[in-house]
Parts: sequence; structure tokens; C-alpha cells
Amino acid sequence: MKRDLYIDFAKGFATLSIIFIHTAYWSGQYYVPGEVRILSLLIDVPLFYALSGLTSGANVEKTLYRLLKLQITYMIFVTFLFFLDYFFKVFGLNFFGLEWMKNFYGTFGSKYVPTSISDVPQWQNLGNWYLHQYTNADSFPVVMGSFWYLKVYFILTVFGVLILKFFSKHITWFIGLCFGLTLIFNLYPLLNLLPFFDFPPQSYPSGQVGYVAFYLGIFLLAHQLKGKKIPGKWIPFLYGILIFILLFLFWNFGKELFLKMNKAKFPPKLLYIFWSSFSLLTLFVLYNRVKISKSNLITYIGKNAIFFYFAQGISSSLVYFAVVPLQGKMPWWLLMILIYLLNVGLAVLIATGLKKMDAFGWKFLELLRKKTASVSGSGI
Repeated sequence: MKRDLYIDFAKGFATLSIIFIHTAYWSGQYYVPGEVRILSLLIDVPLFYALSGLTSGANVEKTLYRLLKLQITYMIFVTFLFFLDYFFKVFGLNFFGLEWMKNFYGTFGSKYVPTSISDVPQWQNLGNWYLHQYTNADSFPVVMGSFWYLKVYFILTVFGVLILKFFSKHITWFIGLCFGLTLIFNLYPLLNLLPFFDFPPQSYPSGQVGYVAFYLGIFLLAHQLKGKKIPGKWIPFLYGILIFILLFLFWNFGKELFLKMNKAKFPPKLLYIFWSSFSLLTLFVLYNRVKISKSNLITYIGKNAIFFYFAQGISSSLVYFAVVPLQGKMPWWLLMILIYLLNVGLAVLIATGLKKMDAFGWKFLELLRKKTASVSGSGI
């Protein structure tokens, strides 16, 4: 089956958008205005879940095999990250001292300065990373700050393929359940105003429930649109609804409401869900309308999105050391453009290296497999 370059292009564009978000929200804390940081969230991770839905099927074995490969690739990467962080600490403590190391980590902000810096490897951190408990990587804080996406992806992909396989005639009901739960989680406090409800005061479930409910709904909705095209007469109406809501919110609450957008993202609340609807609608509107005929840099990034997602965590940490000395020496918008281009350039280089490292890691694992496999026909 011929590869759909529109999907690759959309993944690449979404990846570049993630790099922009992490440019604005992490090192951008020093100089980027709040309004611009909020605008950066227009194109965000919901696109990845939608794109996964557009490309997923009901083959359980194939999906689980793909997830296993992703888990191994992830483990290869975090093992590399662990030793990179560890050797940097050993080098820094022995050649520059503890105070220099604290000043180094202070570049990321006071809350990222470790309470203790040791040259003893913290093996429990590596084990936690393998099991998707994302304790901070001190030398590269943006990496683990990005990985919440991966845990949710694993969970919803397993649930998604099981629904597609065993409940193929009831997918619409599951979409309604996911979005219905999301609405209930967000309107939970209002339910207690009704006379026949008497719920505890908490307003949103802890853990992964809220994330999976919303993003699984997007995944399943995208799957239902697979191979289809949104009718042209619906497009003005759908965008009109979003624009009407936007004007209503600004008229009644002003921009102050949108400056709280980042707090509405973790977990996804109605404000963030509305904001991300613009990019999701655009993705579905252009799907099966825009045809990408030739590969380019953006489709290349899309084909290798996971390596770029890993790479941007490292690159978005490194650009801090360009931001701190340059802030205040040029207009913020010019600095933002320069830092973003630097971030993309570093991500391309790092992703290329990570891809080669991953290939080497798989060859090493294959060697281990052959060395440890039992010899056919041997016995006691």
C-alpha cells in the first residue's frame, strides 16, 4: 500500500509545532510574552492522537508488535540519556565542583536545581523510566517533561485496537462514552447543583483517566473518518461554531481566561479542548483534500517523528544556554525566531544520531538473542 505523504506531512508539521511550543514554554519563560506562549498551543499533541487514529487498524497482533518495538526504542533512548546525564555529572563535579553544577542547573530555573548532585549512578531512575515513571533527568529537564504523551499513547492504543477489534459495530458508542466522560469530569462541580446528585467535591479524576478518556475519543473519531472527506458545506458551519465560541469567551472573560490555558492542558479541560479543536478540525478538513506528491524535509520529520520527539527534549534543554546570555539584547520576537531555528537545527542533528543509535541498539539486541537462543534439537 502506497504511503500517504499527507499523514507524514501532518506528523512533521505537528512535530515542528511541538518544538515551537517547547521553545516558547521552557526557555521562552525568560522572554516570550504570555499571549504568544498561549498561541503556540493551537497546534499540539491532540494531532498525534488523531493521526494515529487515521492510520490504525483492528489488527491486535500487529499493533502490539508495533508498541513493543516502540517500547524497546524508548528504552534504548532513555538508557543513553541516563548515562549521558550521569557522565556529565561525574565530569562536572570532578572538574568544576558542586557550586558550578548548581549554577549550571540554575539556568533552567530555580526549581530544576537538584537538592543533591551525586557521582553515584541513580539506577532506580533508569528503572522508573523503563516503566514510564518520568522522574526528572537533571541535565535535560525538557525530555521527561515531554514524555507524558508517550504513556497516554501506549494506554489508548491498546484500548483503541481492542475496541476496533471486538466492538467494531459500537465504535460510535465508545466515542460518545469518551467525550461524555470528559464532559462530566469538566462539569463535575455543576452536577452537585442538581437536587438528585450528591457527589464528593473533587472536580477531576487523578491519574490517567481524564487524559485517556479525551484522547481515546479523538483516536476513535479519527478512525471513523479514515478514508473519508468532511463535506464542503459543513466546513464554514464547523469553523463558525468555533469562532463564535472564541468571540463569546473573549467578550465575557477577556484574554485573562486564555492566559490560564497551560493549566487547562494537564489534564485536558474544556478550555484547552476548545483551543485544540481548531487544529483538529483543520487536520480533518484537509485530509483527503490536500495531496503531497513528493517527499520533503517535513515529511522526513513525520516519518521519523518518534526520534524527533526524543531529540527535541534534548535540544529544547540545550537552547537555554543561548537564551540566558542573549535575552534583553534584541527584540523578543527576533530572539524567539533565532532560538526556534536553533532548536529545529539541533533536533535534526540529534534525531539523526538517535536513529543511528537505535539501529545499533537493535543490532546489539539481535546479537544477544542469537547468543542466548537455545540450540535447536539439543537436550539433556
